[in-house]
Amino acid sequence: MYKAIVVPVDLAHAELGKKMLGMACEIGGKQCRISALFVMPDIPGYVAVELPSGLQQKQLLHARADLKALADEFGADSEVLTGHAPIKILEYAEKTNADLIIIASHRPGLQDYFLGSTAARVVRHAQCAVLVDR
Repeated sequence: MYKAIVVPVDLAHAELGKKMLGMACEIGGKQCRISALFVMPDIPGYVAVELPSGLQQKQLLHARADLKALADEFGADSEVLTGHAPIKILEYAEKTNADLIIIASHRPGLQDYFLGSTAARVVRHAQCAVLVDR
């Protein structure tokens, strides 16, 4: 039914990522292209100048390796981007012509009582179907 599924993964919660990727495999089947996506937040320039040289690049390399290892378990593609997570998720879904985004929602704050803030923004602005798992 679905041809392309995007699964945003928070590497700090890799177990949730595994659950979401497993769900994508079940829903999408063999013919579906599944993409695991991690969005690393931008570090403001005034903070970046105080960090050791090359630290951001090392973090990016580690994130790519960790996400690839996770995605390979499920036969999925992997992509690491930097920026504001909801925006990058939506842009990536549009760029890859995704017809479903499977996203986890955890620890909502008062302002987003029913969904986490990233999931809430993705749900509100996605041009494709969104499945939210809690």
